[in-house]
Amino acid sequence: MNHKKVIGDPVVIGGRQLSLSRAIRAGDFVFATGQVPFKDGTVMTSGSIEEQTRAVLDEIKQTLAQAGCELSDVVKAMVWLTDRADFPGFNEVYAEYFPNDPPARSAVVNDLLVDVRVEVEVVAYRPETATA
Repeated sequence: MNHKKVIGDPVVIGGRQLSLSRAIRAGDFVFATGQVPFKDGTVMTSGSIEEQTRAVLDEIKQTLAQAGCELSDVVKAMVWLTDRADFPGFNEVYAEYFPNDPPARSAVVNDLLVDVRVEVEVVAYRPETATA
């Protein structure tokens, strides 16, 4: 019996399928791949930190829904920002998506592999029986 289930369609950027899954359910946990902002199917290389954060969190919300989860099921978030000055704007939007009992979170400032301002990865917990 396989205890790992791929969630969502393959990730394709620029016509090329990437060697990663959108998310994986392993038992009662869902591990989502780090999400960068997309708009109209392309990487969002412009826009404010608030716009990019909304795009990221909306995409994460959609991916979690495919796994039978909601944002309220997120227990851990990892955040990468390319500019320390973006943290207040990021944090303001993030708080709208996680208004109650927010998940544990780490945040770092670092270069990213694509030209965006933010990337977010989450882990959610929801027993598989709750998704039936």
